[in-house]
Amino acid sequence: MKPHALITGGQQGIGFGIAQSLAAAGWQITLAAEQPQDCARVRAALAQLPAGSRYFAHDLRQISAVPALLARIEADLPLTSLIANAGVPALQRGDLLELRPESFDRCHEVNLRGTFFLAQAVARTMLRHPGPGYRSLIFITSVSAEMASPERAEYCISKAGASMMAKNFALRLAAEGIGVFELRPGIIATPMTEGVHQRYEARIREGLVPAGRWGQPADIGKTVLPLVEGRMGFATGSSFAVDGGLSIPRL
Repeated sequence: MKPHALITGGQQGIGFGIAQSLAAAGWQITLAAEQPQDCARVRAALAQLPAGSRYFAHDLRQISAVPALLARIEADLPLTSLIANAGVPALQRGDLLELRPESFDRCHEVNLRGTFFLAQAVARTMLRHPGPGYRSLIFITSVSAEMASPERAEYCISKAGASMMAKNFALRLAAEGIGVFELRPGIIATPMTEGVHQRYEARIREGLVPAGRWGQPADIGKTVLPLVEGRMGFATGSSFAVDGGLSIPRL
């Protein structure tokens, strides 16, 4: 039986990099995001993944839709891993003192509340129907879970909350043999960072990222693979910075 991963936001960026990495290792891939199935980006993603890869339109804010979503996803093959990757940025970067409630609420509804209740439902399903292999929950947060950016405070706060969410799931599920991990990407070349490309390009040249380059979605995919395969099972609850050294404190 193939291992089966549900990747939220897997149609682009980091999520798609993870999907490609797992697909190359023989995983059944299911993607979920709020975009309609017939949109160009979704069609392009599915065309680059193995035959049989699936996509379900799902808005993380619609918590009441989660049971039906999981029933459809697991109708033929139970989930082995949830990759909770989907997230939204601040509506607009700007002065912390001018932050609007709608931007704060949007970040928390998707990055924190919606992610939590999807992970909760997946964990319940895993406990009701234990499978023969290793199972895991992977939370893709950000270096912004720890590194503050006052011009997008709502995003940072939501990711800090998601980091604590991962720790709590890890404690609850460790005795059940379900591994829980947090990955904190740094500055990754994705559609989310296109609008600030010039700004970060200059700062990377100036030494912001010790590795001297942009991160790529494949960098995250390569890191996820040993975690979902159980090769680091005793490290459950750990956070991994995948950022080229960006978050290392320096003098």
